[in-house]
Amino acid sequence: MSGWRGELQLEGRRALLLGLGSRQGGLGVARYLVEQGARVRVTDQRAEHELRESLAALRDLPIEYTLGRHEDADIRWADVIVRNPAVPRESEWLLLARDLDKPIEMEMTLFFRACQGAIAGVTGTKGKTTVTTLLAAMLRQGRPHAVLAGNMGVSALSQLNAISRGTPVAIELSSFQLEGLDERRMSPPVAVLTNLSPDHLDRYPSFGEYARTKAAIFAHQRPNDWAIVEDGALPESIEGTIAGRRATFGTRRSPDAGHALWVENGRFCGRWDGAPVDLGPAAGLRVPGEHSRLNALAAAAAALAMGATAGDIQRAIAGFGGVPHRLERVAMIAGVEYVNDTAATAPAAAIAALRAFAGREIVAIAGGSEKKLSLEPLAGALVASASAVVLLEGGATPALERLLRERGHRSIAGPFGSMEAAVARASELARPGALVLLSPGTASFGMFRDEFHRGEAFRAAVGALERACAT
Repeated sequence: MSGWRGELQLEGRRALLLGLGSRQGGLGVARYLVEQGARVRVTDQRAEHELRESLAALRDLPIEYTLGRHEDADIRWADVIVRNPAVPRESEWLLLARDLDKPIEMEMTLFFRACQGAIAGVTGTKGKTTVTTLLAAMLRQGRPHAVLAGNMGVSALSQLNAISRGTPVAIELSSFQLEGLDERRMSPPVAVLTNLSPDHLDRYPSFGEYARTKAAIFAHQRPNDWAIVEDGALPESIEGTIAGRRATFGTRRSPDAGHALWVENGRFCGRWDGAPVDLGPAAGLRVPGEHSRLNALAAAAAALAMGATAGDIQRAIAGFGGVPHRLERVAMIAGVEYVNDTAATAPAAAIAALRAFAGREIVAIAGGSEKKLSLEPLAGALVASASAVVLLEGGATPALERLLRERGHRSIAGPFGSMEAAVARASELARPGALVLLSPGTASFGMFRDEFHRGEAFRAAVGALERACAT
């Protein structure tokens, strides 16, 4: 692990940021490159007006821009290239860079090089934001300066000044970010894989390749590092790649394991270093669903690996109310509850949300853009669990609507071209005591910039409905 420590020397070098984007990661990279003394050029295929907010945030910096296109000349100009995670590794521009033997970095490789803290990395198909956030809360019980980083709306690089030697860092890692870490043979010393199910098959040629990319979080660990996985859930292709010490979490008791956590008799418990450990009542977790309990156990295992106490973990669980855009309770209007689960961008995540509210009358808002994932499981879950389905427009929606009708669902509305219209129709279909659940099971592009924009639109539409009902 220690072989890659130490900041990349950028003073006086020509650094090309390939893809600026509209979130904080790209902005943080641009600022970091300037602060390190590099001559910085940014290139993005989107036009200037599409990047207005990002460009305004960087207007005080000496940065050159190529917008609306990428050019060979920029790749040839650069001494080092930093790619945005949204740029596929098979991009023709990255292929050119490799042909020219140009070093390629990402935000996370720059962060890992420069970070002096103790890193715990969290990945998985679903649950990674919740696990990372809860892990940071557990660590902060005993070490208040622990840092939360990753896809959290704040650039990881911007937090380096808050990190000194030994500072615990909980960081969320997407499969796209892991691509860059794998290329640089970097793995965090504490690595968590929450779960695996098909996702991003619009980016990866197969589930096997997607799973292999996720498993890169373990690929370069050393024997004393920690690999934290769900008990019995790893594909055989990944099982043999783990070199670090293993800790498991799951729904079943694992009394013979040296490091394992589970739920038993209504309590979070297990064995750690061969001794029993009690982490408090499972009912203390206010976020619903079995998957939420598994998330809490995954976070707890990582926290124990980083030196947190059982008391730290109990207090953090009791104080945890969830994270935005994940089973987020937005409002109660005329006896109907509105929940924002926009981060459910894959069928498995939406199915978990439906199960979390089993026994409730659910009006589901679903559908969106295509990720080349099978929608049959989602359609089956909606037929079984949702009294009505309100559809959003998108490339995946016609197939979902067809599957719902084939399975005999009798209450399907839409598709709607705006969140306001979808929420209005859902409110008409929901009786007092029901739940309106935005858990689309698909990507958001087309109608929205990303899933967070979709969630913000849901919040705004519910807020408008609440104000209208109050007048």
